[in-house]
Amino acid sequence: MKTAVTELGDSRVRIEVEVDPADLEKRLGRTARDLAREMKVPGFRKGKVPAEMVVQRVGRETVLEETLRASLPEWYERALLDTGVNPVGDPKLDVSAMPGDGEPLAFSIEVAVRPAAQLGDYRGLEVGRIEPEVPDEAVDAELERLREGFASLKPVEREAREGDFLLVDYVGTSEGEPIEGGEARDFLLELGSEGLLDGFDEALGGAKAGEQRTAEVRFPGDYRPEHLAGKEARFEITVREVREKELPELGDEFASTASEFDTLDELRADIADKIKAALDRQAEQQFREAAVDAAVAQARVEVPEEVATARATEMWERVERSLQARGIAPDSYLRMQDRSRDDVIADARGDAEQQLKREAVLAAVADAEQVEITDAELTDSLAHAAEHENTTPQKLLERLRSSGRDALLREDLRLRKAADAIADSARPIPVEQAAAREKLWTPEKEREEKGGLWTPGSGPPPEDAGGAR
Repeated sequence: MKTAVTELGDSRVRIEVEVDPADLEKRLGRTARDLAREMKVPGFRKGKVPAEMVVQRVGRETVLEETLRASLPEWYERALLDTGVNPVGDPKLDVSAMPGDGEPLAFSIEVAVRPAAQLGDYRGLEVGRIEPEVPDEAVDAELERLREGFASLKPVEREAREGDFLLVDYVGTSEGEPIEGGEARDFLLELGSEGLLDGFDEALGGAKAGEQRTAEVRFPGDYRPEHLAGKEARFEITVREVREKELPELGDEFASTASEFDTLDELRADIADKIKAALDRQAEQQFREAAVDAAVAQARVEVPEEVATARATEMWERVERSLQARGIAPDSYLRMQDRSRDDVIADARGDAEQQLKREAVLAAVADAEQVEITDAELTDSLAHAAEHENTTPQKLLERLRSSGRDALLREDLRLRKAADAIADSARPIPVEQAAAREKLWTPEKEREEKGGLWTPGSGPPPEDAGGAR
């Protein structure tokens, strides 16, 4: 396969692709054999029709069209890997003419790409950093969570109230017919919990052991199994027991039972240390992200609206796949939010634009810093994935190289190293100081003080604005 890239402007490129005649003929034969499985030709058993006869029967152009439908996605991916183009959004493919016998297949791909960045200062930037403190309330909340884990349930002779657990038998029907799986004995449920169907709380509130109650419910529109979604149902419920949650007393005895510590003070100190470590990690991540955004603010990156919309669409499509993996229909999710697909994509456009700017700046910093990724770094980055796939990092890297996908991993690591270069050189300042400075600073004041300092959106940067170094 031969490829050539042409810059079109506005963060778009055209990739000209030429597929070798030998590769094309090989795939034509494969398509013909696939078609032969369904063809009936006198003198041949089904599926045994020669590929040449299939082409004669249905025509070369028909076989070629089927080949293109099957092979274009793979050729598209190979063209991107060969050229190193990072696409944003869906491509426009154009096959100008069908090739004749022995001729190569030529087609073009037009696609949006990540915009380029003109760097400003990116080293030594002053960035606000949170210095976390652990509030007593956070430690108390974690202790309560531990107590909940060691709670016991005690039968009580009183009316049920929210937070109580009820041991029940129930039988459900819908439209007069028993619900498959809608019957249970000795089922324990918690009044007021989110998992209960609407109608159960109302039916069981104030119930006592031995009482019969009826719950009228309507299954949610996205309920599984689907045949019950949106339907009304009736559950006949027998309350066998009302149980009250009893928490252990908070003291040294609880600490020794719930942990390796002998006293409650030791347990509190350990909880505080763990919360502090988690907050420190979060603060570090926020600082590093803020450092990259500070470098973005010093750079010039033009993101066409069409490209931002394409990235926002990709972001929503990832959400759609996540919802579907959890058994949630994206359309149902949108209806619950009273939103349309266009609404969520429009709302995500700002985040998409900033995401593209970050990537553009990181790519430019990686180039300016001449970041290179070694094979050792590649294999180290694959350790977790290799363990998950029960193989070695080296074998996983070989597999990526055979398909050309190692270039994607290499680029991802380059951007991470660029982010490290920005964040590691950044100077932390109190967040209050950073917020006050941002509030007082304006591009106009900066230009007046420094004689036309370039700022985002002010046009091409002057020579002394501070480029990559």
